[in-house]
Amino acid sequence: MWTKVKRLFVIKTRWEAYLIIYALALGAMTRGADYTVQYPGWPGYLLMAATAGAVFLGGAKILDAIRYEQEAKAAGAPGDSPQG
Repeated sequence: MWTKVKRLFVIKTRWEAYLIIYALALGAMTRGADYTVQYPGWPGYLLMAATAGAVFLGGAKILDAIRYEQEAKAAGAPGDSPQG
């Protein structure tokens, strides 16, 4: 049963990755908009850019990891079996 629950938290396809990146971006831009209210002027915009940049970096890392896992699975790398 725990195996089925663990599979819910594994990103298996690029489509799932795009959904997660979208959710991260939505939250980051909401936080960035709040920063522009809390810190008027350039500090708020700088913090908003930082939140957007974090999503860009995280999203790129997620997509690279998905590509790496798919290539390793296609090549039949050892250790990719579901048993561990």
